[in-house]
Amino acid sequence: MNILLYKITLLVYLAATILFLVDVITRRVKLGTIARWILGGGFLLHCITLGARYFATGHVPVVNLHESLSFFAWAVIGIFFLFDFKYRLDILGAFSCPLALALMILGAATTAPTPTVNPALDSWWFPVHVALAFLGYAVFALSFVAAVMYLLQERMLKSKSFSGLYYRLPSLEILDNINYRCLTIGFPLMTMGIISGAVWANSAWGGYWRWDPKETWALITWFLYAALLHGRLTIGWRGRRAAIFAIIGFLCLMFTFFGVNMMLSDLHSFNALEGR
Repeated sequence: MNILLYKITLLVYLAATILFLVDVITRRVKLGTIARWILGGGFLLHCITLGARYFATGHVPVVNLHESLSFFAWAVIGIFFLFDFKYRLDILGAFSCPLALALMILGAATTAPTPTVNPALDSWWFPVHVALAFLGYAVFALSFVAAVMYLLQERMLKSKSFSGLYYRLPSLEILDNINYRCLTIGFPLMTMGIISGAVWANSAWGGYWRWDPKETWALITWFLYAALLHGRLTIGWRGRRAAIFAIIGFLCLMFTFFGVNMMLSDLHSFNALEGR
């Protein structure tokens, strides 16, 4: 049942993605409105899917890669709607939806049997830590999207080569503002995620920090975003430099999530979380 709901959600996200992209290409605003309604329905269905998974397993559905990718995609769509409420930019959906869809497709390719949480790690800190971490991931994903759009817009303005995409992209000021808002929301979430993870680690392993690969890369990523926030607040970093930093930070974040979990064996790997 969970897998069926997952696949239906994936198809709904696919439909919304296609409509957003067609809207951007053809400049038919009505398609963007329809895409939002379809995406909203898909998000509601995704909530039901995650809820069903939770009641079936008894834990927050982020124990294996399949569950984590699904939860990540859900968070990306949820954060998109929060920002869309303020900015109402179809182009933001055209960039965010494919990212969530790609995560869902990867999740579908890594479907695994229902996992059980390692008893040593089963505590109420688990949902707190993962919720903060994935919400931070999602906010920084949107920052990445805004940064990519910023660089595209800036390049077209400098080269004076205006494609159809140029007329759908928001101004550089709006994109920079989105990037900054994402940073001011995502950085505290990441910070609280790291702190809650340290407390969780102490309750599970008797130590707040063990310098395993994921902890190390999480700290590196945190310093990157801290440097970006410091630069914006004290030096006045804006525009291209901030956009490049946001892209580098997100790529580092993705390595922390994918690279460490899939390439390196540590206390944060999915095998460790499942007690295998």
